[in-house]
Amino acid sequence: MSLSKPVLLLDKKTVGLVENYIPSDEILEELVSFFSVFSDLTRIKIISALAISEMCVTDLSSMLNFNQTTVSHQLKTLRDIGIVKYRREGKIILYSLKNDILNETLLKGVEFLGF
Repeated sequence: MSLSKPVLLLDKKTVGLVENYIPSDEILEELVSFFSVFSDLTRIKIISALAISEMCVTDLSSMLNFNQTTVSHQLKTLRDIGIVKYRREGKIILYSLKNDILNETLLKGVEFLGF
């Protein structure tokens, strides 16, 4: 039994636009990784706090009411994805967002939800 390709109802121009618009699998995998950042309440709280000011793990854990281990783990995840950067000041490591695009994306989500 031979499976034939379904006939598209779209015109060739639209088919071409769709085929050219959809990113490569490599880009889509990066997008999935990026948007997974927003799938965790702890990470969203950390991002929100870092959008206001750079902070150390102690300040973040105190302000957000999480233990330091949880905050450290989530910061490592955010660093690995390339969301946050850090700098050392003596014995203290201060974390901040790499750029404002992340906060803008978060705010667009809030706007989309109507809050």
